[in-house]
Amino acid sequence: MFATRRALLGGFAALPLAAALPARARSGEAEAALEAVFAETAPPALAAGIVSRDGLGWAGVRGVRRAGHEAAATLEDRWHLGSNTKAMTAAVFGRLVDQGRARWSMPLAEALPGLTIDPAWATTTLDDLMHHRAGLLDAGLLDQAWLIAAHGDQRPLPEQRAEFAARALGAPPAGPAGQFTYGNGNYIVVGAAIEAITGRPWETVMAAELYQPLGLTSAGFGAPRGEAPWGHRGGVGVDPAGFADNPRALGPAGTAHMTLADYARFVAAMMGGRPDWISEATRAHLLTPAAGAPPAYACGWGVGGAPWAGVGGAGPTITHNGSNTMWFATVLAAPERGLGFIALSNDGAAGQRACQTLIQRLAAGAAAA
Repeated sequence: MFATRRALLGGFAALPLAAALPARARSGEAEAALEAVFAETAPPALAAGIVSRDGLGWAGVRGVRRAGHEAAATLEDRWHLGSNTKAMTAAVFGRLVDQGRARWSMPLAEALPGLTIDPAWATTTLDDLMHHRAGLLDAGLLDQAWLIAAHGDQRPLPEQRAEFAARALGAPPAGPAGQFTYGNGNYIVVGAAIEAITGRPWETVMAAELYQPLGLTSAGFGAPRGEAPWGHRGGVGVDPAGFADNPRALGPAGTAHMTLADYARFVAAMMGGRPDWISEATRAHLLTPAAGAPPAYACGWGVGGAPWAGVGGAGPTITHNGSNTMWFATVLAAPERGLGFIALSNDGAAGQRACQTLIQRLAAGAAAA
């Protein structure tokens, strides 16, 4: 009935890459790759796109919105992004930094005034949370009891997130500071801080600072409703009116949805396509991993490198996976090269196989510039 621990903890995973990725894919090759992977992995639906700094260059989709039904998935459909929401929450915080309303080094006590915070968190910053190196662990916080209670909680979302932050920070860190431990709780607390700084719900700030300025007109939160695909678990469609997503309070960590084209606009912006939206210094910070032991993780992005990813040579790559067990999203991009790949599915298990396989094939099959 509810999202599993895998969905809560599994948003970031290193994506296996081809030895050399090209600069641009011919649409015919991309369509053939999409067709082949869809046939091999058999998710209900599979969509993909190739992105430049200008946005979506090629896009394709196969399959149906709901298993056992005839309505075909379309390029206008909205897809749940899961943990790929984290990069958006971090970018919204970056906008507040650009506006002089926040700082990367902001201590938790300053960002969340009024909360009783254990002294052991005194030197921890919001930046530490966004890099998953604060020592905040999901275990004991985002357990089944919390999921069940949060699904039924009717209080305003800022109140729910502030309560979560108070519980998370009211005791010393459960994990070692500086060590990478991926967890949704980090971003729920960041969302609570955004709400405290702005005086508005995270959803409202997301709309004002990200959806509206980037023109993401299809963007929303939770499982998309109406004329849209359903998520699937075990090959069975899950009614979006029921338990089709994690609790709304988890939003900053993973509930955004939008069309492929709108998600491509965000990816394009993170590759430098919208310098009017976010400063170069902030964009660089968002894509720079924290110092410390691997893995290299920035603010909502796993960071790597590849020979194809730079201009005329090697360069950095950014990637992330997102899933609430009923949907799957994967992105891989080379900001220096201005080239990105997106794959989306309305299924958790088959969708994961489909999205990750397709990303590799799109990349490996593209023609070098």
